[in-house]
Amino acid sequence: MNKKLTSRIAGGIALASAAALALAACSSSSSSGGSSSGGGSTTTLKLVVADYGTGPSNASAKYWDTIVSAFEAAHPDIKVNVTSIPWTNFDQQVQTMIQNKQYPDITEGDYFSNYAQDGLLYPASDVLSDPGNLLPAFKAQGTYNGTQYGMPFTTSSRTLFYNKKLFGAAGIKAAPQTWADVEADAAKIKKLGKVGFGLPLGSEEAQAESLLWMLGDGGGYQTAGKYTIDSPANVEAFTFLKGLVAAGDTEPDPATVDRTTLWEQFAQGTIGMINGSPALIPIIESAGVLKTSDWTSVPIAGKTGPLKVTLGVCDNVAAFRPNGHEAQIKEFLDFAYQDKYQLAFDNEYDLLPATTTAAKALATNPVFSPFLTALPDSVQYPSDTAWANEKTKIQQTIGTAVTGNPATVLSQLEQTATSAS
Repeated sequence: MNKKLTSRIAGGIALASAAALALAACSSSSSSGGSSSGGGSTTTLKLVVADYGTGPSNASAKYWDTIVSAFEAAHPDIKVNVTSIPWTNFDQQVQTMIQNKQYPDITEGDYFSNYAQDGLLYPASDVLSDPGNLLPAFKAQGTYNGTQYGMPFTTSSRTLFYNKKLFGAAGIKAAPQTWADVEADAAKIKKLGKVGFGLPLGSEEAQAESLLWMLGDGGGYQTAGKYTIDSPANVEAFTFLKGLVAAGDTEPDPATVDRTTLWEQFAQGTIGMINGSPALIPIIESAGVLKTSDWTSVPIAGKTGPLKVTLGVCDNVAAFRPNGHEAQIKEFLDFAYQDKYQLAFDNEYDLLPATTTAAKALATNPVFSPFLTALPDSVQYPSDTAWANEKTKIQQTIGTAVTGNPATVLSQLEQTATSAS
């Protein structure tokens, strides 16, 4: 993976490597109801996880296999089989499993509300001894009909990164605080032959970038639980972005460019400003172009001033009922949610914890603390059953709002969301 942040985390938190043992244990796990070598019955849990890695060296399966190896050693009557799916395809493949009645016991990724609606999930209180330790900011996002089913396992928040070296060369004295600042600064950076503002509205994560700009004018995807995608505030936000694009202050066609691509370009020093998460930091360090003094991150610029709230993202654990493994699921989740595993995950993938105790352990860390500070008041995506399909539509089409008619594109998205909900 990219350069780790291990040395920056107090205590040098790390996992002992046991991947080979874990892989052997998983491949030899007996099926549910089988017998262990000691003659006792064993239960096999099916764990399906999103892969956040960049290659074989840091594949998520290696992280989970380490936990599984330790868990199985302590619980010889429970085996855990791990299936890892690239996070960009996670929702679709899990949906296919459910449609084919190939039910997992536990998933860690996204998308839970439709399964809760169908009665397929255990409430968090049934499968976690201390659900109150989960970060309260994400409780509502994990709740369906008043009951929490989605359990955050990893979280993230967003800030504005800017290239201090380019700012200096362009004669810019301070970080942008308003949209007007962004517009003026981007134009100055463009004159240097660089991209003023990186605007990733491609299919990878257009829903995140869009929400950050909506929040800048007090908008969002919903108001009081109802979709308001085509609100005047949202239309104004995308009209502003259309102006940036038309002026050549962004990449030429944001609808075709993904977050990862632009983050890598920022790390190469060719973009002046971009919204980012902690996962951008190792990309910068790995590129080796920008020194620590060449960049920084600050609150995201809004229409009239820096945002007081930002996007908070979590990927949820969901526990499935059909296989009847409630007790075994609880044993495993209690084990997996230990602080040492939460912190190891954050260190490996440059994300944030999902529990209060793990967040406290990172509270004074200079790299993660700005993002942790933003989490308690963060805004999350909708959690209703219409969101999964609406998110896909947003990823596919909202980027066209900055080259076409913002009101028309947002109105079309509003109609699909409202009809589905």
